[in-house]
Amino acid sequence: MHTSVAGPAVTVDLRHQPHAHALERAERSLGVVVDRESAVVKRRSVGARSDRDTWVRLEVQPRESLGTRGWNGVEAAEVLRGVAKPAWYQGVSWLDRDAGLMWRADETQLVTAAPVPAAGVLRHAPDLPESWWETFNASLDALATHRPAHHATRHTAFLTQQRITNLITRMFGADVDTTVEEWVAVHGDFAWPNLTAPECWLLDWEDWGAGPRGFDAACLWMGSLAVPELAQRIAAERAVDLSTRSGRLSWLYACAGILDTETDPVFTEPARHRTEALLSRLR
Repeated sequence: MHTSVAGPAVTVDLRHQPHAHALERAERSLGVVVDRESAVVKRRSVGARSDRDTWVRLEVQPRESLGTRGWNGVEAAEVLRGVAKPAWYQGVSWLDRDAGLMWRADETQLVTAAPVPAAGVLRHAPDLPESWWETFNASLDALATHRPAHHATRHTAFLTQQRITNLITRMFGADVDTTVEEWVAVHGDFAWPNLTAPECWLLDWEDWGAGPRGFDAACLWMGSLAVPELAQRIAAERAVDLSTRSGRLSWLYACAGILDTETDPVFTEPARHRTEALLSRLR
């Protein structure tokens, strides 16, 4: 009888690992040619413009991660209505058994508006017209009407009640009732590099799923703290979510993440002040 022995965990970082072979297979499967010069390479994904003016996104994850995080989120997001997101056209996935890697390629609508910012931390206020805020709010309102059966993924792990409880309890003690009463559809990776301007589009839907109401707003507030007036505007625009108990728990979870991992006072000081206000309402 043959007994398989699990090998060491596979580390993936496409910024430093070859992936041309996977991109070529995606081209053959989807019937496109991608523009390598337009490629945006991230840790576990590569995106590029195609010869038919669409966007091709290639994603990879270790085989052992299947079932522990999202995978076909870009395709599954086609059920969402009223959200400013690129349309999905087709996709393909395959297993590289020798490397222990799962690959997936999706072809979607091309968005020409630029991310805000293209990468890194937002340090300066973006020029966002009122029409941008209208689309932003309409999209989050529409997203929250959906009730997916699967959890959103956050930093490669499912966003579960237990995960929320564990972090809040570890950071602030066990005297906060961390029960989330309102679970709605959330983007899961709601950060400025996944939003565009001057037209508002919401990009990169691989991680979407169920999360606490207000989770996306809390995450974007967290990513805006280096621009205080922008963080304040996010809080004001999404007060309808953040003023609920589930929204406050989302906000507290975001603050806990900052205080657990950040040292820059630009982020820790407003997170500490917000935490005090939230705990006074939640305890």
